[in-house]
Amino acid sequence: MKIAVAGTGYVGLSMATLLAQHNQVTAVDIIPEKVDLINQKKSPIQDDYIEQYLAEKELDLTATLDAKAAYQDADFVVIAAPTNYDSRKNFFDTSAVEAVIRLVMEYNSEAIMVIKSTIPVGFTENIRKKTGSRNILFSPEFLRESKALYDNLYPSRIIVGTDPKDERLVKAARMFASLLQEGALKEEIDTLYMGFTEAEAVKLFANTFLALRVSYFNELDTYAEMKGLDTQAITSAPTISTVYC
Repeated sequence: MKIAVAGTGYVGLSMATLLAQHNQVTAVDIIPEKVDLINQKKSPIQDDYIEQYLAEKELDLTATLDAKAAYQDADFVVIAAPTNYDSRKNFFDTSAVEAVIRLVMEYNSEAIMVIKSTIPVGFTENIRKKTGSRNILFSPEFLRESKALYDNLYPSRIIVGTDPKDERLVKAARMFASLLQEGALKEEIDTLYMGFTEAEAVKLFANTFLALRVSYFNELDTYAEMKGLDTQAITSAPTISTVYC
């Protein structure tokens, strides 16, 4: 398959590296220094697995500043553009994602676009109506900084949001999931297909639970320090370790 990946942060570059094991992948960025590093088989971000795969594996991966060249003959375009969240305004800036969608529609209206960026619930449905494109999927990522490729090689699950009523798009969703499965080292990966909004909600709830868990253990650690308690002993107890896992 010919795949373009828009954005080379942790999400985009880990995706590009994963998929380039078995597909022709072009990574698109607007920063020349990042493009040059990737083409030299060097990672512009700190991630041990990405660094190792770029240096040692036979990957069909090139990087470019030329979005048109990357998108115009792609079967899939993975969108991993940044969507910064403004907590004061309670607002996701999705302008970069929308800009990529417009370019893909201009250069290759047949390409299937897969949004990997973090977006607000309801965005995929809204952007499909706004642009008139029926070629947009959403697939949430569950990655850690500096461990992004590892988390793609050994994913906890694969989720693809699609339109269950659109047979063509469901087929595209299954094809994209199979590409992720093919690149992974883990076998028997839980793979789920659901509506766009449900997939967006899964990502939101996962992020919320992670933030809640971090806050909980920070408070636990602070309390233990105040009382002179052994934090390791507490967190290794069955009830606490079950919550942690």
